[in-house]
Amino acid sequence: MPFLEDLTLPAAFQNQGILLAIFALLLTSLLLHLYLLRRIVVLDRRYKRLLGGLQDGKSLEELLFTHLDNVQGALDRVAELEGECRKINDNLQYCIQNLGVVRYNAFPDMGSDLSFAVALLDQGGDGVVLSSLYGRNESRIYAKPVQKGVSTYHLTDEERTAIERALRKKQ
Repeated sequence: MPFLEDLTLPAAFQNQGILLAIFALLLTSLLLHLYLLRRIVVLDRRYKRLLGGLQDGKSLEELLFTHLDNVQGALDRVAELEGECRKINDNLQYCIQNLGVVRYNAFPDMGSDLSFAVALLDQGGDGVVLSSLYGRNESRIYAKPVQKGVSTYHLTDEERTAIERALRKKQ
């Protein structure tokens, strides 16, 4: 039966070739596995170093979350302050912002500019004009309301001038 032995010999060589190919693939797979395992160990070490014990025993993750909380707190505070600024700006239009002063001599025989008219107006031109008439024996003070730069009371030339000066500063 040497004839049969010749037929089986190439089959054995074929099986050895397949086994050799499988062994080569296994060896390649093992080497690739070892390489990847080493990469994982190195990355794990770097990851632990990155996330562990940076400052005061805090990890990078804790520091980032703390920072995000601080940023959110700052944004909330900025929004709160913007609201406060809006309130202040709304109230500011009703505060005295414009001032006009005129000094004059109410009584020519006195010889001094101790009488005056002062206009105190807000952003809309509303407020009051105060007049002080200085005399040798007495002084008088008058207050007249002003709305949009005009008063319902009779105004003296000095009072009108004080209002005009105050309105001029508004612009």
